[in-house]
Formats: sequence, structure tokens, C-alpha cells
Amino acid sequence: MTSFFRKKTTITFLGIIGFITLFVLFSYLKLAIKPVEPLKKNPPVIERGSIVDRAGQPLAIQTNYYRIGLNTKDIRLRAEKDASFKQDFIHDMSIALEMSEDEIASIIDSRRDEFVYLKKRVPQEMYRETHDVTTSKSYSFVSYEKEVGRTYPNNSLASQLIGFYGADGKGLEGIEFSQQDILSPPIDYTKEVPEQGKNVYLTIDANLQYKLEQIALKAKNDTQAESIMLVAADCRTGELLSLISLPSANLNEYGTAPLDARMNKPVVYAYEPGSVFKIFTVGLVHDERGISPNDTFLCDGSYERKLSSGETIRIKCLDRHGWITPREALKYSCNDVLGQISDKVSDTEFINRLKLFGFGSKTGIELSGENPGLLKNPSSKSWSARSKQTIAIGQELTVTALQMVQAATAIANDGVPVKLSVIKKITNKDNSIYYEHVPEQKDRVLSKASADYVLSCMETTASTGTGSRANIGDVQIGVKTGTAQMADPVKGGYSDTDFISNCMAIFPTNKPQIVLYIVISKAKGETYAGRIVAPVIAEAANTIIDYMGMSREGADSIEHDGIINIAPARSVKIDNVVPDFYGYSKKELLPLLSQQKVNVKINGSGWVTSQNPIPGTPVTENMVIELNLE
Repeated sequence: MTSFFRKKTTITFLGIIGFITLFVLFSYLKLAIKPVEPLKKNPPVIERGSIVDRAGQPLAIQTNYYRIGLNTKDIRLRAEKDASFKQDFIHDMSIALEMSEDEIASIIDSRRDEFVYLKKRVPQEMYRETHDVTTSKSYSFVSYEKEVGRTYPNNSLASQLIGFYGADGKGLEGIEFSQQDILSPPIDYTKEVPEQGKNVYLTIDANLQYKLEQIALKAKNDTQAESIMLVAADCRTGELLSLISLPSANLNEYGTAPLDARMNKPVVYAYEPGSVFKIFTVGLVHDERGISPNDTFLCDGSYERKLSSGETIRIKCLDRHGWITPREALKYSCNDVLGQISDKVSDTEFINRLKLFGFGSKTGIELSGENPGLLKNPSSKSWSARSKQTIAIGQELTVTALQMVQAATAIANDGVPVKLSVIKKITNKDNSIYYEHVPEQKDRVLSKASADYVLSCMETTASTGTGSRANIGDVQIGVKTGTAQMADPVKGGYSDTDFISNCMAIFPTNKPQIVLYIVISKAKGETYAGRIVAPVIAEAANTIIDYMGMSREGADSIEHDGIINIAPARSVKIDNVVPDFYGYSKKELLPLLSQQKVNVKINGSGWVTSQNPIPGTPVTENMVIELNLE
């Protein structure tokens, strides 16, 4: 024993034990005197604001969804006692969740003895039906998790503009994305009362948007086009009254929509506009005093200019127009004369003027992903001896539909463009104003005389030129059409089959209010814009004029005392029988969406014109009431 416990070894061992003991005591003492941290509170609930149209009609509202899951071990244990249990359970759930039996079986078998979700983002009515089944059949192992979600009452209406709310609680595209912090403010733990989400009022009118979307959809189907864009703006305020990009996606099924249907083309798609661009060329050269209305130019079928190197530049024209004025050059869409007109200003003056119109830069609209387009500089390596003349007729540059509309507001607004906007106002939860759109005029780009001259030329084009099919007779309208070859991504150069067909309209020309622009991409068969786009412009313009109550020549007028009595909103209640909903507005019907006893489906916008089942039908549990609005 004495030889084992040597003095030096014993002292070392006891020293180590003592050090460890002191360290432990010190650690406990440190913890003992440390103030107790308060338990973290659950994050406050932030209600996401709604997105509505300019009149307050809901386009995106908060709702609840459910995740339905189970532990597959429970299925296995119950199945060991009852051989038919698993198949009975799969059958019942497939009906309630509207899934195939094979799909549910695959989910259960793929995760043995683990928790799995059978379905996510289950809407309220499907949750109620599923919950009733699991309760009545004693499927106590099925669990339900509530999650805050988003519902879009109008499905695909203005879908790319509104955008989409993701499963992570954040907007992914459109206004839902760009206004994320407005719709759902970040949590500020220093505030006793959390800031709630604000409501965003868009500038579009949902009813007008619906009418124009139907027109655009018919045009797309008639021309078998790949896509179509339509933008209508109030040229005085810059507010977009309609923004359409087809194909579009159902926002309630956005996750499964193809990428092309989710793309907001007027914002992100850049293309060569072709002859529509000629209105800006004539406007800027006229403003630079390079041309006057009475000047004449000879069109002999092609623009030609011989360079000092001996090379000759040639740009073909569609016809031999002879001696014509700038007005007639726009009327006939003459490439030859437009090339000659562009020669009246220097390369630098030409490009700088186009930059003032906004080409080559973003409009700054309240949406993400905006494409600035492409406008060359004379100093760039890609600039050639024919670049100015080619740009003058709408090639060798790219633009977006928004850029074209904003530039056109300068022609409609006495030479001063107006910044475009899609947000009318933003309100707090108590309906007080947080933000209100104020028209923002940009720097003048044309004199009033030059703007008026171009507008009168566009009116001539509508009455007797390439845009005559856009003429609407009793309202003065100015138009310019354009058909441009698209780039061939495989062979390079321009395609022989793919075209951009577009048309710009401003009306009424005596006192402009609306800029309307339509672009049809890759139409099949006829592609000439004067034949396939101009008629759509006429139909859309007539719809806007009638919807906004704009005056027409020769229209009957009546006297009115100016007093309008607005009936109070009617309450909607479903008791034992189905009520008569005829004439109810969509806004009045919204409370029905939270009904527990029945499921209400609302189709379209406006007011109820038909319903199924008919009024007086006895109400039964989980009855589906379908209301069609126009």
C-alpha cells in the first residue's frame, strides 16, 4: 500500500480533483447569480393585408388552410388486427381529399412507421369534410395543422400582377412579393402592439380587367398566338387600368402552373417593336426641327445610303410610295422615308432623345423583375452605320410593353410623359390612408406642337392608313401598327415564321385620356398587325369607352341633378332554403365564403345573373351553391 500511494502521485491526483471541484463550484455559482431570462413569447400574429382593386373589390384575402397528416405506424398496427382496415381508410380519405387511392397508398407505404402529410394547403370546406369522416370512423390518429394562407376569389384575373403567397408566409411574385413588408410588416418586438398588414388598392378595375381579358383571350384563340399582352393606362395620371398577360395562371393553383403562365410579360419581356416605334422617331426629329409637316421625301422601295468606304446601306420598304410627307410615311408605315427622316438628326441627338422617352431604362413601376430593354449607344462596338436608321423603324433595340405605354403618354400628354403606377393607395387596418398615388410627371421630351403633330398623324393612320381597322367612328382615336420579325434562337438572324404584331392607340385624340397597347406574339397564319391587332384595339377601346362612360359623338344626353342615392349593402344569410341571389354584387357575397353549413362557389365578377340550385331549394349539409356573376 505504501509503495502504491507515493507522495508525489497522491499530491498530483488530489490537485486535479481539487481543480475540477473548484471549476464545477465556480460554474454553479456563475449560473446561480445570473439573472433568469424571461421565457420567449410566441411571436405576435400579424394579419396580412388584402389586395383589392381601385374600387375595393377583393383580389387577394387571408384565409386558413390545413395540413392533414398521420403516423403510418398506427395504420400498420390497426391493419394487423383488421385486414380490411387499411384499404377502408384509404378509400374514405381518397373521397374526402379528392386524391386517388393509389396516391394515398403510395404515401403511406413510402414512410413506414413515420409521420407523413397526406395533403397540404387543404381548404376550409375540404377540411370540414375530412374531419367529419375521421371523426365518424374513429380515425383518431389523423392530425390537422392550421396554417395561414391566401385565397384569390377571381382565380386567374390579373394573376401576374397580383402575384402569389408562398407556403413560407412570404409573397413570391407580383404585388404579393414587391409589397411584402407593406402587406405583412416585419415583427418589431419593441412595440407592445404589433403593426398589422396594410391593404393595397391597385389601380386596375377588376370588372374592366375581366372584360378586357375576355377580349384578349378570344384574340389569342382566334390567332392561335403563343401569347398576348394588353396594357391600358390613364395618360393623365399614369395609373394602369388594365394589365394583361396571357397565358395566365389560376392563383389558387399557382404552384402547378407552367412558367410561361406565371410570367408578367409586359414587365419582363423585351422585344423589337417594329413600326409602332416610328411615332417616336417622327416626334423627336420634328422637335429637333429636322422635319416640318409639309416636307416631302421620295420612297422608291428601299432606303439606300452609300458610305465613304464604298459600302451601300439598304433597308427595304413594303412598297414604292413615291413622294410623301412624314404624315403619309406613318400612314403607310414607310421604312424608306423613316430612314431618311432619321438622317435629319445626329446619332447622338437621336439616341439621347430616345433615352428621354425612357427607352433603355426601367419605368420604375411597383413590380419586381422589370426589364430595362436594350438601347445602343453610338460609342458602343455594336453600333454600325445603319443602326440609327434601323432603330428608327423599331429594330435593333428591345423594349417592354410598359416602356412603350409610358413613352406614348408623352404624345398623349402634350409632350410630358407620366410615370406608370399600379398602386392607387395603401390603407391601414382602420382604413386610414397610409399612402396615396400622386401623378408624377417626368421631364418634357417633346414640345406640345410636336406631340400634337404626331397625335394627328396617328389619327390619320386610324382613319385611312394601316390602322383603319382600329377606327371606332364616334370617338376620335389615333393608332400606329407594327409587325416585326422575331429573332430565330436556333439559326440566328430573323425568323421567317415568328412575328410580333402590335398596335398603339391613344383616345380620344381631341382630349386624350387613354393609352391602349396590345401585342400579339407568334400568331399562326395572318400576322400583319393592321389585320389581327387593330380590330382587337377597336373592340377593347369600345369596351373602355362604354365602361368609363366616355362621351361619344351623337350620343343622347340627359339632365341630372347630380344626386345619386346609393342603397345600403344587403346582408346575406342562408337558413333552411337557398335564397334568391340575383342582382347581388360580389362584395355582398363575400361573407358566404365563411359559411360552415354550405360551400359557395363564386364564378366571375360583377353581379349575380344565375345560380344553382334555384331559390327555395332546401339547404342540406355540405351543399354546393354555385353563383355566376357578370
